[in-house]
Amino acid sequence: MNADKKVAFYTLGCKLNFSETSTIARNFVNEGFERVEFEEKADVYVINTCSVTDNADKRFKTIVKSALKKNDNAFVIGVGCYAQLKPEELAAVDGVDLVLGATEKFNVTSYINDLTKNDIGEVHSCEIEEADSYVGAYSIGDRTRAFLKVQDGCDYKCTYCTIPLARGISRSDTLENVMKNAKEISEKGIKEIVLTGVNIGDYGKGEFGNKRHEHTFLDLVKSLDTVEGIHRLRISSIEPNLLKDETIDFVSNSDTFVPHFHIPLQSGSDELLKKMKRRYLRKVYTNRVSKIKEVMPNACIGVDVIVGFPGETDELFLETYNYLSELDISYLHVFTYSERANTEAAEMDGVVPKNVRAKRSKMLRGLSVKKRRAFYESQIGNTLTVLFESENKEGYIHGFTENYVKVKTPWNPELINTLHTVTLTKIDEDGLVRFDFVETHQTV
Repeated sequence: MNADKKVAFYTLGCKLNFSETSTIARNFVNEGFERVEFEEKADVYVINTCSVTDNADKRFKTIVKSALKKNDNAFVIGVGCYAQLKPEELAAVDGVDLVLGATEKFNVTSYINDLTKNDIGEVHSCEIEEADSYVGAYSIGDRTRAFLKVQDGCDYKCTYCTIPLARGISRSDTLENVMKNAKEISEKGIKEIVLTGVNIGDYGKGEFGNKRHEHTFLDLVKSLDTVEGIHRLRISSIEPNLLKDETIDFVSNSDTFVPHFHIPLQSGSDELLKKMKRRYLRKVYTNRVSKIKEVMPNACIGVDVIVGFPGETDELFLETYNYLSELDISYLHVFTYSERANTEAAEMDGVVPKNVRAKRSKMLRGLSVKKRRAFYESQIGNTLTVLFESENKEGYIHGFTENYVKVKTPWNPELINTLHTVTLTKIDEDGLVRFDFVETHQTV
């Protein structure tokens, strides 16, 4: 029925959203749609939204407009986190025909009848308490790496976060299904898998969020380590209280799991960590970093941090700044706090003025640049493996070492999606690292 019909996708937000967009796109293709780029004219435009960025609604309106410019008769669908949190708001945007919540988005094709535009957007969104089943997903961002979803939802009640409201309770894919998806990815010739989820260290809660821990995160890691054809596995973001010594030790001895961890901190002040209802204090974070560096001295450690949380005085901000300055980490992801409806933090006293938030954010971003530079400098002279990406960027091809140092060399299409042993030689003017090939043969 959908022969010759074209569908295009736009994804806002995190890696998890990208993996889910890919899965939704495969459903469309199975129904006979042809997938085209968002810049092209299509019959259906699907926008996968995010609730974390401050101006989610403005971004959504702009993207809808740009879709309708290409085809003013196109059928426009909003899905994702913002669609779950504020479905009526999205449905009221001019030109939107359908809004689907957290569980409905995976059956999007069953909500489309004849692609006739609606006068007002139709909403299908369950109560988030009902989002208890698990839908597996993986995306292939480019030919070199894939994002594999292993877990969804979150049981934590951090006071600044809407994710539990947008994605529901914590639930995991079965180990069997994760392994099946990993093998499918491997068969496509992709060399690296990045594990993704909302709270992946919580992996093991049953498909319906029940507490049957048939498998733990460590079981998952050990099983994935055996997938043939995948050269690299990357853990992505994991909570400090869920990153156990056994996992760190296993990664340090693994041939496929890479020495790169991204661990949210959010604040270096215990007082603010308590107000945020994080599940650890600073000491736990310090221990995690020390443990990683003890068994993997060259590991790359990335940190999420929030500035401008209610009650963050100059003293408490400096506590975070000084803590991070002294900590042996490699880079920061800095988030400027923004108020979210239906969160505890939005009602808290001690609101930090926007200009102060911006100034603190700038300071931490500056610190991140210094940290990354120092980490890169510490790697000069080391012999590492690089997986090359697929884009030609101003005459250069880029790649990443296993410990996430970004390198560049003059463009050579034969290097795409290949692994090579190299010795890092110097940092270029743009901050990327140059190298010498140790061998010209691809490493297996």
